[in-house]
Amino acid sequence: MLKKIRIDKFVIAVVISVVIAYFLPQLGASDSPVPMDLISSLGISFIFFFYGLNLSTEALKNGLRNWRLHVVVQSSTFILFPLLILPFFPFVKDTSYELIWLGFLFMAALPSTVSSSVVMVSMAKGNLPAAIFNASISGILGILLTPLWILPFINETDVVFDFSSIYIQLFTEIILPLALGLILRRYLGSWAGRNKKRLDLFDKFIILLIIYKSFVHSFEDKIFSSISLSKMVIMIGLVVLLFYIVFSLTGWIGKILKFNHADRITNQFCGTKKSLVHGTVFSQAMFGGTGIIGILLLPLMIYHAFQILVISVVATKRGRETVVEE
Repeated sequence: MLKKIRIDKFVIAVVISVVIAYFLPQLGASDSPVPMDLISSLGISFIFFFYGLNLSTEALKNGLRNWRLHVVVQSSTFILFPLLILPFFPFVKDTSYELIWLGFLFMAALPSTVSSSVVMVSMAKGNLPAAIFNASISGILGILLTPLWILPFINETDVVFDFSSIYIQLFTEIILPLALGLILRRYLGSWAGRNKKRLDLFDKFIILLIIYKSFVHSFEDKIFSSISLSKMVIMIGLVVLLFYIVFSLTGWIGKILKFNHADRITNQFCGTKKSLVHGTVFSQAMFGGTGIIGILLLPLMIYHAFQILVISVVATKRGRETVVEE
């Protein structure tokens, strides 16, 4: 089984982007002749436009039947996760850990992944239609719910935010392109389906570009000077602990509600995933005018790499199991 465990290429690319941002910041610097902000903004709009084109309305309609599973998955994604982080705010308020805590809350409030959730559920022989439904609807719900969790705490930071511009940017870069993609799906949906791999590569390229630009600004503003090695170790430990807490809770909830084997897999896999794609574009829309995106993305990037490693191992193991329903 160990031979089948591979480090995700996208995770490697993310790390390389951060390294390049540190050693070669010229293209993403504030005085760069390359219009990185405009490129990022247009890229985000195209990501959600293509997302709308690829969104399976048939899968969404069929998925509504298994409503109990969907309620549990979305509750895990948007309620359970943030509630595990929220109680620690009084302990970090007005300390050097406050911005790191905000990064954890931001990660906890994000929607689930789309492609990797579906792939892993398929490998583990879970409920694939339900996984497609939940991964798709999660991205839509996140547009509304993620900012609702984060914005009340933005005032607690030392960074000045223009809330009206945040909502305008969320609407113009995310909601409007998504709606346009859904409207044009009947005309361009087949084209998007044929070119899905190329569109996925485009998504990843834009995400890597935003990560590069964000970390360049963070390095410019010396944001990371407050993060010591001990804090980084603590952050990694907390990410791992958070993953296993949610993974265990979603598994236990599935048993309590007497989900069948396939539904329990979908609940546990989709309910524990967090999307680096959505996290990157949301952070750009909400915090693009600041230099704090680098720190906000750190817990998410660690979590993203860890979730892919663990879930891929678990999915491979469960895919080999012979299922006997109770």
